[in-house]
Amino acid sequence: MTETDLQKELFISIKNALPSHISLVDSLADLLNLSYDSVYRRIRGEKPISLNELKVLCEHFHLSLDQVLQFKTESVVFDAPEINGSDPDFRTYLKGVLKQMKYFNSFEKREMLYQCKDAPVFYFYLFPEIGAFKTFCWVKTVLNDSVYKDKVFSLEEFSFDDCYQIGQTIIKEYSYLPSTELWNLETFNSTINQLEYYRDAGLFKTKEDFITVIDSFNKMLDHLQEQANVGFKFMPGTTDISHKAPFKFYINEVLLGNNTFILDLDDQRLSIITYNALNYLITKDVRFVKKLLQGFNTLVSKATLISGTGEKERNKFFRVQREKILQLIK
Repeated sequence: MTETDLQKELFISIKNALPSHISLVDSLADLLNLSYDSVYRRIRGEKPISLNELKVLCEHFHLSLDQVLQFKTESVVFDAPEINGSDPDFRTYLKGVLKQMKYFNSFEKREMLYQCKDAPVFYFYLFPEIGAFKTFCWVKTVLNDSVYKDKVFSLEEFSFDDCYQIGQTIIKEYSYLPSTELWNLETFNSTINQLEYYRDAGLFKTKEDFITVIDSFNKMLDHLQEQANVGFKFMPGTTDISHKAPFKFYINEVLLGNNTFILDLDDQRLSIITYNALNYLITKDVRFVKKLLQGFNTLVSKATLISGTGEKERNKFFRVQREKILQLIK
């Protein structure tokens, strides 16, 4: 492939990374401080881009130079938000998740594939009490925030209303994003273990707080089951679901796996994998996403669909989860 061909491929990759309503030429003109004519000549390969321009483009659009130049290496480049600084406060983290969700919904054709080891962070903001407990657990136990070192959980003191509002907005965006999701019988184990640990360690201020959080957790399960029943996503209390996104909910009993997202956005795919519980890595590497997709499709072929069909298996899945939660209050 010639240098001109490689340059054309570069701009095709950038165009595919942009939502359809955003102009490639406008974006490049602003970013590189060039006239429209200069931009067009670079897109057509008539004018070579400079190394500095290539650096700016790769940094701005999170492109791997290996991929741009089509090197046949086994290296994969990931974008790791906040890798160059300290972990953001939890509200900032949620705002980052919201920004990603809005970006996904900016594409006309969009679908999320999710291999789920744990329930997504934002799911716990379906209801305020379980959302408040999970937020407290994340900032105290996972992020090890010194402010909460000697604190015990109280719904009155730690309602985290601001996080709940952001979480609600994330879920609203999520409800417009069609998805195929692979859950498993252990998906809620980490949350159940956290509730058990906090109970036994005396980290609930009152028994009433504990019981209220358990009730809220059950409401979350009820809502998830109803979404699986109708095969669509919707907010609690919503009756009109005709305009919401399809929800394909599979139960995977073959492999526990990890928390992995694959996004199909118009003519591009990207993947997100998590680490350190809350942090995540993003890549558009075609080879890597292809490998993930192959594995995902293999698991789907061996999984049980319980959304819109499979009533017996659906009821079994949620009964098992509720039985685990019931053991916490016996």
